[in-house]
Parts: sequence; structure tokens; C-alpha cells
Amino acid sequence: MSVLVLAGIGLLTGLTTVLFGFGGGFVTVPVIVWADARLGADAAHVAVATSAVVMIFNACVATAATDRAALSLLRRSKPLLALLAVGGAIGALATRWTPAFVTQWAFIAYLVATIVDVLVRPGFLHRRAESAVTGSGRREETGRIRAALGIPIGATASFLGVGGSVMTVPLLRRLGHDMRTATTLANPLTLTVATPALVLFGAESAGSAGSPASAGVFLYGPVDLGAAAALLAGALPVIVVMRRRPLRISDRLHAWSYLALLVLVTATMALLSLDDA
Repeated sequence: MSVLVLAGIGLLTGLTTVLFGFGGGFVTVPVIVWADARLGADAAHVAVATSAVVMIFNACVATAATDRAALSLLRRSKPLLALLAVGGAIGALATRWTPAFVTQWAFIAYLVATIVDVLVRPGFLHRRAESAVTGSGRREETGRIRAALGIPIGATASFLGVGGSVMTVPLLRRLGHDMRTATTLANPLTLTVATPALVLFGAESAGSAGSPASAGVFLYGPVDLGAAAALLAGALPVIVVMRRRPLRISDRLHAWSYLALLVLVTATMALLSLDDA
């Protein structure tokens, strides 16, 4: 039954990858914590590592299917991309030495802070017309994330297992991008953050496939291969189809839907964490 549930959640992550730029971590971390609850305190670490695997595959497919004109907005962002990768490696290393409950509650705290931020600060739910940046690339210079933010964004995202879209979409939105552009750009940014994290998790996995402590979970190092496979089986076909036939949704509804998903995932993760306490 858990495999079917994970495949269904994978379908949801495919939708969120295309609509909200979430490569998977935003949804998969709480789901994997639930699915691997038998691992006890280690479930949070497994969730973050498995999330990195799911994110990189989802983001890679979504980026490959993205219109080249949209990706051209990142052509002058090489310093940002390099620093995002450095930050992603730092966050992945920090996760290895942090107690699981700290990672779990830090994930919740960050989501709560993001919800408050998008509700209180102007520029997310209602985009200012005079600062609008569209997919055509107008006013590109004012619509780019500063390179100096690469390391903190990458490290935080990798540490929490959320890829980066939870941080970059609100930021891109306030820089004047519409939701469609902001969420589209979030996928290659997520790919940049998740790749070094996946490499480090792979290094940790060397010689550690499976263990008596895995409680029936098919682990390779800290990665739950079974959960990752089920999630990707549901997600990848949806990403391909939705890139070819994108949904038409108003910018305002798109922004409010993003906020609603933030609230849903935060509430779910909080309930799971309280049950484990």
C-alpha cells in the first residue's frame, strides 16, 4: 500500500515541479518521514537524502523540457549557479552531523517563516505592475538574484532537503517575475543545489548498501531506493505531459495556490513530528 501511496504522491510532485518549481523535496520530505517512520530518529535524514535524489531527477527532466527563451534569463547567472552548488554541498555536509529532530523542526520553522513572509511583505501575492518582468526577458538586469545569496540559499535548501524553490520562487517573484517565470527558473536552480548534495550522499553510500538497522527499508546509504523509485514513477510522466501541454492559470491564483501548498505541507509535517515526539 505504501508503494501505491508514494506513486500517487509522486504524481503530485510532478504537478508541483511544473506549477510551483518544487523538484520534490517540498512534498517528499514529510511523505518519506511518514513512509519510513519505522526507522525512528533516522527517518528525517533518510527523507532529506532521498528527497535529493527525487529532486535532481524531477528538476533535470523539467529543465530539459523548458523553453530555451525562459532559460536564457539565467545566462548571466553563472556566479550565482556556482555559489548555489557550493552552498548545496555545505548543506549536505551539515545534515550528516546534525541530529535528525533538528533537521525536522528546522524544516517546519522555515516553512512557517516563509508563510508569514509571503503574507506580510508586499510583492508576492500581488505583483507590482511597474516592476513586472516577463518571460521575454525585459528588464532582465533587475530580475536576477544576486550572486552573493547563492551560498546561503544553497546551504539552507540542501540542509532542509527542499531544493531551493521555497526560497527562490518568492525571491524571484519580488524581483518582478510573474509566477510562471519564477517557477520555471526554480527548476534549474534546484538542479544546481541538489546535484552536489546527491554526490555527497552517494559518497556516503559507498559500501553501506542495506543494513540490519534498516527495518525492512531498502536503503543505499541514507537513500531509500524503493521510495525514490515509486515517487519518480509517478512524477516523471506528469512532468513530460505538463511541459508539452501547460495549464493556463491566472498569475494571482497561481500565487495563492503556492501559499496554500506551503500551509498544507507545513501542517502535515508538524503533525508527523508531534506524533514522533
